[in-house]
Amino acid sequence: MAHIDTVVIGAGVAGLTAARLLAHAGRRVAVLEARDRVGGRVWTDRSDGFITDLGASWIHGVADSPVAAAARAFGMRAVEFTVGSYQPDGRPIAYYGPDGERLSEAAAQDFTKDIHAVDATLVEVIAASAAEASYRDVTETALDLRGWDNARAQRVREFLEHRSEEQYGAWIEDLAAHGLDDDVVDGDEVVFPDGYDRLPARLAQGLDVRFQHVVSRVRWSAEGVTVTTDHGDFAADTAVVTVPVGVLQSGDFTFEPSLPEPNAGALSRLRMNAFEKVILRFRTKFWDDDVYAIRQQGPESRWWHSWYDLTALHGTPTLLTFAAGPAATATRNWDEERIVESILAQLERLYGDRVERPSHVGLTHWLDDPFSHGAYAYMMVGSTTADHDNLATPVGGVLHIAGEATWTDDPATVPAAMSSGHRAASRILRREIPMEGLWREPRQ
Repeated sequence: MAHIDTVVIGAGVAGLTAARLLAHAGRRVAVLEARDRVGGRVWTDRSDGFITDLGASWIHGVADSPVAAAARAFGMRAVEFTVGSYQPDGRPIAYYGPDGERLSEAAAQDFTKDIHAVDATLVEVIAASAAEASYRDVTETALDLRGWDNARAQRVREFLEHRSEEQYGAWIEDLAAHGLDDDVVDGDEVVFPDGYDRLPARLAQGLDVRFQHVVSRVRWSAEGVTVTTDHGDFAADTAVVTVPVGVLQSGDFTFEPSLPEPNAGALSRLRMNAFEKVILRFRTKFWDDDVYAIRQQGPESRWWHSWYDLTALHGTPTLLTFAAGPAATATRNWDEERIVESILAQLERLYGDRVERPSHVGLTHWLDDPFSHGAYAYMMVGSTTADHDNLATPVGGVLHIAGEATWTDDPATVPAAMSSGHRAASRILRREIPMEGLWREPRQ
């Protein structure tokens, strides 16, 4: 059994960031990846001749973003698309009322002003909330403080429910009151028309990545770590574990000894979400021109409420929608035809007989992916924002956990994954490493 300096488990952005920075510092590093590709939950599909990101899509705010800096350094083409964090306004959005008719500009502005008013109230309500409060609890308190009539409050309540689902793939009553504390966008949001996977592909260049190595156990002690895979064991002085929360909780991946506190408690209070993409391509464009998104209100919006126009990115009429939270769970075993019929029924409410059958449908299945068990993690009721960083507390001086769920400031994002990998590498080297080391080629 060969001995190396550091073994990195997972070739997603967190793992590749840690590996690249350590390799650049002269460490002997091996990256063990269960899949047959790099990127993890950054995954671009090109099978139908188009470029479609099935996992991460957006940088949610380019200001001071390490991913934006990396993308620029790697020459990745970016396009501004600022509605990816479920903002109510800021870019043109076509809102449709409960009756299926498009809201006038004045009515849409009044609605978005109501959302901003509740958000301002939420800051103080969340700060004063009990430890076991859910996002439902605090949003209901904020709505009560506005004193609106039932119809007006219900429209905003629906928006808050949808925001919880679309931001974290969780039903509003399951999400911790502080679960959206990080919901701040600094600068424009951007997407990558040539595919987000160019980022992990560049990060992986020059690294020793072992594909289709499924890790089942990590044994750790003061002397180092031994990692068991279906291709044998790997011994190292240190390990960086970047597998998703869903894998850590699955029983298929074990630590010996078990994780201590505070890691174990933090892990128990996080959950992988239910969040799937549905990409619909059409021969003709039947929806509104010059809008970034289409959203409907009312009871019919319970599942399918938002569609994002990707036509400009893909060169063909394309809508993206999400099955999130309860919708993802309820439709998990539906076939493609049933999902499409359900979505088209809602589009027909808005556009009538102009709606046509899609020429291509793309569906994701992150819930059923054995190497993720969901799209990303969220804070359960009873969790605190500290749980993200606590999960990453170094264990025994040899074990480091990284990934999107381990970064408090901006969890559930690619920048969080990158930042966590950078932190793990800095801790192993016991010195702060400049992030710009990612832009340089690692030593061979």
